[in-house]
Amino acid sequence: MKIYDYPSAEAENRIQAIVNRGLDAGAADYQNVAAIIGDVRTRGDEAVMEYTNRFDAPGMEISGLRVTDTEMEAARNFVSSEFLSALDTAASQIEAFHRRQVRNSWFTADRQGVVLGQLTNPVDAAGVYVPGAKGGTTPLVSSVLMGAIPAAIAGVSRVVMVTPPMEDGTINAHLLAAADRVGVTEIYKTGSAWAVAALAHGTKTIAPVDVIVGPGNIYVTLAKKIVSAFVGVDMIAGPSEILVVADETADPGFIAADLLSQAEHDPLSSAILVATSRELVQSVKSEVQHQLAGLSRKQIAEQSIEDFGAVFVVGDISAAMALSNRIAPEHLELQIRDPFAWLPLVKNAGAVFLGAYTPEPVGDYMAGPNHVLPTGGSARFSSALSVDCFVKQSSVVYYSKDAFEREADAIAGLAEIEGLSAHAASIRQRLKS
Repeated sequence: MKIYDYPSAEAENRIQAIVNRGLDAGAADYQNVAAIIGDVRTRGDEAVMEYTNRFDAPGMEISGLRVTDTEMEAARNFVSSEFLSALDTAASQIEAFHRRQVRNSWFTADRQGVVLGQLTNPVDAAGVYVPGAKGGTTPLVSSVLMGAIPAAIAGVSRVVMVTPPMEDGTINAHLLAAADRVGVTEIYKTGSAWAVAALAHGTKTIAPVDVIVGPGNIYVTLAKKIVSAFVGVDMIAGPSEILVVADETADPGFIAADLLSQAEHDPLSSAILVATSRELVQSVKSEVQHQLAGLSRKQIAEQSIEDFGAVFVVGDISAAMALSNRIAPEHLELQIRDPFAWLPLVKNAGAVFLGAYTPEPVGDYMAGPNHVLPTGGSARFSSALSVDCFVKQSSVVYYSKDAFEREADAIAGLAEIEGLSAHAASIRQRLKS
């Protein structure tokens, strides 16, 4: 990990390289994904099965596309009681957090003869994408919880889960047990761009949904981007990111471990340390090298650190916070003295983790907030996956005759300024009655 003094021209070049890394997708990727989506729209189940057989489960048939009640029961019996206990704790805490996000319809009659309001309603159907993760051998149970729980709390009546099958045409039992815990009963064994296309446009077997959420690889991300013209999506997410702000009180071993926890995701992931102590950053650099040796995903983490990692030394915490807001990281850790005192300076971050004993993985699994977060600097204008992703608002307007007549001339006048004579006529016609 190279150390940069900030501000400096060298640091600026490194920041630009990190924030502009974007999605690792070229024209060929877009064309391939668009072709897959078009194929699913045209051939439906036949295309979905063809891709599933080619890339995931060669022997799976259309009759096995939907997970059965028997498979769900077998999964419940297979997983350990310890897993179910941890799963229940995580789900309960995620549910409690997301219940606080629920919005209610509202009405006001502040102006005489006028009633205004907003109806809040859930979408009818939502799709939750759960990545396959090493062919299903490392089940991303947390993705099930983070996608399905806010949908259920929003009141979505039909929540559908899609996930790539393992080579034998089955789904990891831990994923099915997680789905069972949060009430998802409609599950399909398919993934990648063809699963997203099926959710968006529907097939004979998979009815279309209104919103698609959940993380995935570059093909899933591009597919969500393309189908967003037809359905809602949570976000167009890129590689994972972490930025740690630290002072001389921080533990270098903790910081190194947290940086590597994100670097191991993907070679395009970014792990950044912004620190006020040069002595600390030297210790962190040594710790990173030491801890790398014991990682199962050492090569991935090493490449991520080399290509998109950085250490910036700043003059004080205010400067560190300003740099963090500029980068707008997915995950922001404040490993500093009295982190709550500095929280008001956070403007752009997907999620904020305060103190030495709140590492980012706490948020991934157990704390309660959603771990599907904006990346690539999009925390400047977007937010975590939430209950809001599964609802929509409709404005409500009522005018009495007296209220209408009070404002009619002004309304018609504005319409005429815009050259919309029929709009104005709609108003003036009522004045004749």
